[in-house]
Amino acid sequence: MTPTIESAWASGRNNFNLIRLIAAWLVIYSHSWAITGSAGVDAIGALTHIKSGGALAVDAFFLISGFLVAASFQRNPLREFLLARALRIYPALIVCVLLSVCALGPLLTTAPDYWGDAKTWRYLWANASLWRAEFWLPGVFDALPRTAVNGSLWTLPIEGRLYLALVAAGLTGMLAPKRYLPAWTLAIAVACALAYLRAPLPEHLLNLLWVTGFFITGTLCWVYRQRIPLSIWPLLALLAAALAVRGTWWFGLAYAPLLAYATLYIALIPKLPAIAKNDLSYGLYLYGWPMQQLAFLAGATTAPGNTAAATVLALICAALSWFLIEQPALVWKQHLLKNRRLLKRVAAPADASR
Repeated sequence: MTPTIESAWASGRNNFNLIRLIAAWLVIYSHSWAITGSAGVDAIGALTHIKSGGALAVDAFFLISGFLVAASFQRNPLREFLLARALRIYPALIVCVLLSVCALGPLLTTAPDYWGDAKTWRYLWANASLWRAEFWLPGVFDALPRTAVNGSLWTLPIEGRLYLALVAAGLTGMLAPKRYLPAWTLAIAVACALAYLRAPLPEHLLNLLWVTGFFITGTLCWVYRQRIPLSIWPLLALLAAALAVRGTWWFGLAYAPLLAYATLYIALIPKLPAIAKNDLSYGLYLYGWPMQQLAFLAGATTAPGNTAAATVLALICAALSWFLIEQPALVWKQHLLKNRRLLKRVAAPADASR
């Protein structure tokens, strides 16, 4: 019998952490061409013609996020859901931003008044709050091919807003299957029409459409988890369709369902090496770009060399982030929720006796 997303999910074993770790590395790999100013594109960009390895990885991140966050929202009370999201994103992000502003900046800046420059404080508050992504610190990396301190941060404010949009959809009943599918269809149709009629779109708007589309598609897969089968045959059919139209405008339409289905199939069906306890993907994503810039300064000026050096440096930072910040935050969350539930149980008999 062909498993569905729900039956595969119910097994309790999945490969989401492994996929996210690979995706975070793909971002480093793909960025190495831009970081070093190298000509050409990465292997995935050469294969697809429209998506670099990093762009594909970000799409997969948002698909997985839409799926898992929808699952979390429907399984947990709203306060617990919001607390879990905040403690998963903010602690590691704030530390990363603080290190950039308070350590990396002062060590490398050529600006005469680094602390007095409004850009320094704007980088701190805008990135740490998820209000918007700010990429530059005064006098830092100014002479490099790419001057951004952390070019990967652009996805995080978008993701935070999509979390809030999902909450709004859930509270208004839009996550019910009968309501969500028409809304999803309309959103995808509008995005496709906008991309076609207004082409070429500015890069930031095109990126927004892609990642939002994958996020809401991940949510769609959760909402319809009982009805979506996971089989190798649909996957092969989608792959064949994508290969048939590679190099044409139609590839974008074939790429999206292929990536969505392939990601969930690989996440839920094969038994791959488990990474259940230590999730380094977020830290690898956060520190990848800054470590690539430092690796370039240290002499790793080719794409392969920069990828290799930055991978080692970013993995060290990711491990420190996980064990010193992210994991303790998650443990604290569990203690907080446990104490809150205990207080509710204690209060319940008192309320009943009134």
